[in-house]
This record gives sequence, structure tokens and C-alpha cells, in this order.
Amino acid sequence: MEFVGAWLETLPALAIYLIVGLVIGTESMGIPLPGEIVLVSASLLAATQDHISPWGVAAAAAIGAIVGDSIGYAVGKRGGRPLLDRLGRRFPKHLGPEQIVRAEAMFGRWGTWAVFFGRFIALLRILAGPMAGALKVPYRKFLLANAGGGLVWAFGTTFAIYALGAVAEAWLKRFSWAALALAVVFGLGTTWLFKHRAKKSLAAAAADETVAVLGADEVDHPTDGATDAKKPSVQERVG
Repeated sequence: MEFVGAWLETLPALAIYLIVGLVIGTESMGIPLPGEIVLVSASLLAATQDHISPWGVAAAAAIGAIVGDSIGYAVGKRGGRPLLDRLGRRFPKHLGPEQIVRAEAMFGRWGTWAVFFGRFIALLRILAGPMAGALKVPYRKFLLANAGGGLVWAFGTTFAIYALGAVAEAWLKRFSWAALALAVVFGLGTTWLFKHRAKKSLAAAAADETVAVLGADEVDHPTDGATDAKKPSVQERVG
């Protein structure tokens, strides 16, 4: 992140806004890029560089997130599950079969709320648009969740980092580097805790989906002569 921040520092404000929007927009289409790192770096710059506006950074991030997710939705709706499989083969580390199954499980569990909260989770931030399109989520519902999540994430992240950066700068002037180190440790610890809880939620969602699939198989292939029953698909649950 230090490299990204140092590089952004050499650019004019308008170029920074454009880069923030383009990187986040491309990430939201389903291409793994460090959108959150770019946003955090730009927000920190806004706290220390007078010519960079946090409002400009936040607006660029929100526009990139909403437009990128919408493009990803359109592509996912057109390409369907085969498109997700192709993305998985091209980016196995970020979009492999395990990640696709987890994302689908979260959509099945949370419906369109997965689009809103997915903006705050690295996996779903990349997959929310294409996955929603592939699952044929109604676009009106998708757009509401997409816009809401994009605005809250973009402005919330920008101004949280902006405020922390301003406080850190003041601490450096009034106290010492030790105070900044303490703040960094606290921030890293909070981030780790949030990601740890997010991973636990993902694991729980995947486990629930696995149990549901096994249960559906038992219903579809009864061993005791019971009548067949149909379990609602993920598309039906999110639609």
C-alpha cells in the first residue's frame, strides 16, 4: 500500500479521482484489482494533501462501484454460470470454484443483501455484480442494493480513513511516532478481527449450503419410497 500511496502522491487530483473510479469500477466488474487499497491510499493522501478532496475521492469510488457492478451484472446475466467458470480458470486464486461456491452460498442465504454487504467483503466485492446477473436477480432490486452498498462503502471508508489520517498527523505533531505506531497496531487489529469474522460467516454460509444440497439430494433420491420434493434454487431465493 505504501507503493500505491507514493505513486498516487505524484499525480494531480483529477488523475487520482479517475484512477480511483477506474480501479474500483474494474474490480466491481469481476476483475481482481486492489480497489480497496487504492481507495485507502487516496483517502490518506486527502488527509495530508490540501489539493485532494475527500469528497472527490469518495464520489469517484461510489461512481466506480455502482457503474462497475452494473456492468458486471449485465455481463453475468449474458454469460451466466459458464462466464463465472471461465473467470475462475483465469483467476483461480481469487475466483476459483471454492470462491464461487461460497459467493453463491451467501447469495442463497442473504438474497440481495449479499450485494449490499458484499461491498465490504473482498470476495463479494469482486463477484457481486456478475454473480447477481448470472443468478438472474431482478435488476431493480440489484440496483438498490448496489447503490446503497456502494455509497455507504465509498463515503464511509473514505471519511473514516481521512479522519484517521488527520488524527495521526496531529498526533505526530503533538506526541511522537510511538503514538502513530499504537494507532497503526490498533487499526491492523481491528481489520484482522473484521476479516476473521467475515471468513467465519463465509464458512458458515458454505457449510449451510452444503447441508442444503445434501438434503436436496436425499429428497431427489429417496431410499424409503418417499415422494419427491423440490427445494427452491438459489435463483428462486434471491429473486
